[in-house]
Amino acid sequence: MQHAGGAPPPPPHAPGRSPHDWAPGIESEGTAPLRPSAPGTPPFQPGPVAGQLPAHPPTPPAQAPHHPGAQQPPAQGWQGPAPQHASARPPSRDTTGHVALPPGGPVPLPQAPEGTGATTLAVLLIGPAGAGKTTVARYWAQHRRVPTAHISLDDVREWVCSGFADPQSGWNDHSEAQYRLARRTCGFAARNFLANGISCILDDAVFPDRPVVGLGGWKRHVGPGLLPVVLLPGLEVVLERNAERSGNRRLSDEEVAGIHGRMAGWYGSGLPIIDNSQYDVPTTARLLDDVLARTIASPPSW
Repeated sequence: MQHAGGAPPPPPHAPGRSPHDWAPGIESEGTAPLRPSAPGTPPFQPGPVAGQLPAHPPTPPAQAPHHPGAQQPPAQGWQGPAPQHASARPPSRDTTGHVALPPGGPVPLPQAPEGTGATTLAVLLIGPAGAGKTTVARYWAQHRRVPTAHISLDDVREWVCSGFADPQSGWNDHSEAQYRLARRTCGFAARNFLANGISCILDDAVFPDRPVVGLGGWKRHVGPGLLPVVLLPGLEVVLERNAERSGNRRLSDEEVAGIHGRMAGWYGSGLPIIDNSQYDVPTTARLLDDVLARTIASPPSW
């Protein structure tokens, strides 16, 4: 009979026998069979199975009478200290895998009297497709003096491999839900990073005409200390950069022009805006640092 567990069950309990005394005389795999003892030799007594107590304690051998002055034979068996078993105490906090992480909470406004270089920040970089948000955000995060994470909304949105809802195929409830889910996931990640002393910069094409699900949604997900900055180069530059893209990251010229026109609504909103039409990535990152320093010193109302 084949058993599911890969091993046969223990034999049934026979009368007058310990329920755990499992036929110690059974031949084990790969050993020679037992043969009758030679005449005049004591019968074979099998020892206990490893890790198992014998059914009956062995009878100690008879000891010779003790005579004063006689040398005693050395004691038989283990004479060392009793084995010490490992305790069930949990590992110390210095052990890898037992580092306590504080939970993420709403991010407050940062205090940076000496600039942004050594300050834990939560930044939202806003801009149309082709503005260079992802490239600038990654560069800025890599060149800070303090630990900083870059969280890209598009990267998180594309975690959906099966059933991905591409807005270019038609905006619908599925694409809307996946965008909202990606934003909420990015917000949770940012709060956890910030709670553990790691700055974050997020990038997203947030539209000024959708404040509830746009900037207002990011504020709810991350906290009131989120610092939004708009990256808005000229339309010609955006079209040129978009043409260098591939896959679903590349949009049609009509879509790019429509998004760029809607982004112009950020002018007059009070948010800081960087026109990086004539700047390379390092220069844009330095301008972003300057803008953030001014924003922390004098937070705008939006």
